[in-house]
Amino acid sequence: MKDDRFLIITGLSGSGKTSVNRFLEDLGYYCIDNLPAKLIPSFVDLWMREEFKIEKVALVVDIREEGFTTEFPNVVESIRKKIPIWMIFLEASDETLVQRFSESRRPHPLTRKKTVVESVLLERERLAEIKKMADEVIDTTALSVWDLKKILTRRFLRRKTQQMQIVIVSFGYKYGIPVDSDLVFDTRFLPNPFYINTLREKTGRSKSVREYVLQSAGASQFLMELFRFVDYLMPNFVEEGKSTLTISVGCTGGKHRSVVCGEQLKKHLRTNSTNVRIYHRDVYK
Repeated sequence: MKDDRFLIITGLSGSGKTSVNRFLEDLGYYCIDNLPAKLIPSFVDLWMREEFKIEKVALVVDIREEGFTTEFPNVVESIRKKIPIWMIFLEASDETLVQRFSESRRPHPLTRKKTVVESVLLERERLAEIKKMADEVIDTTALSVWDLKKILTRRFLRRKTQQMQIVIVSFGYKYGIPVDSDLVFDTRFLPNPFYINTLREKTGRSKSVREYVLQSAGASQFLMELFRFVDYLMPNFVEEGKSTLTISVGCTGGKHRSVVCGEQLKKHLRTNSTNVRIYHRDVYK
């Protein structure tokens, strides 16, 4: 298995290096964009001596740097003698690159007295030897942003050591929906223990409130559908590379129904060895 702790991302302008940089940050990489080639060996030495604690590094380098095509190949050869690196070269068809520059209205790095088409062709010619040095070439011509993210997630997300964190938040709609919610579920259709004198001052953590809510009409069907829906979504979020998923469960005051249902969801997820914690935001308001 390749060592993917030190990545170098390069390639043609407009091929998706900026998007890759953002995705790798989401996957836990310390990313540096446009580090001059001359400084890479010094950075590698610092990283090897562990003078700063960074587990995974991704450097994005390209032709924006003057002298890149002459200096960078020598730098790669020298650092490969010190550490294992994985170098990815991004490219796309000429037509696609021209279209992307046209849509973004950004100038090509080589555009001075040349047209975008001429600049694309010139850059491809200048980077031909660097492309040969790459461990992997990714053609983004037919890839959407999300397709590219999925490719990177599959290749560089360490599923054995990283697991998506699930945060369940119970809340009261009268106090507002949690701003960091990824999913929101409403339990206000269930009978409200607030209107039962013996339950009003208790919370969803008490046995009597829990039994009242769970034995009410529709509760078991709702929870079954909730569990099935969340189980369906989980692999898709993992595939996307999401590190934290916030599931908010609400009722009117955030004290009874949402607490009970949130706890039931936590119990269900933990049976599948999912990393999950719960926070009852409004239970004592």
